[in-house]
Amino acid sequence: MVHKQNYSARRELSKQNRLATGVLSERFPDVSEIVIHMTYYQKAVNQLLMLRTVHVLPTDSAYFNMECVIKGCVEGGFDLTSVISSMVKTRKKVGKGTLVCCGKTDTLAPDHASICYKINIQYHKKSR
Repeated sequence: MVHKQNYSARRELSKQNRLATGVLSERFPDVSEIVIHMTYYQKAVNQLLMLRTVHVLPTDSAYFNMECVIKGCVEGGFDLTSVISSMVKTRKKVGKGTLVCCGKTDTLAPDHASICYKINIQYHKKSR
């Protein structure tokens, strides 16, 4: 029962955070689309965990904190907000990198999960 309550509380907080960030068109008005390709890895024998692609359109939430998918990870995840903000600021179209989950738990190693990401940003064409 406690697990279900904790899960519900985390989901509600995530929902509130998404609403607080606003939509892509408000936060980054020059951006027409963001595509985030992620490869999730875990610290285990079978390291590859999942491939994921997220398309963010102007009417979508500008929330770029991807949750850790490892069971038992609390307050972890991969926050791509600063990466995307920096890319938009410099009008960069493609960015690649790696992030390690910052989640904490007694049963998991500090570096229990990571992602490799590739971000493609399309900008609105400037009118002349």
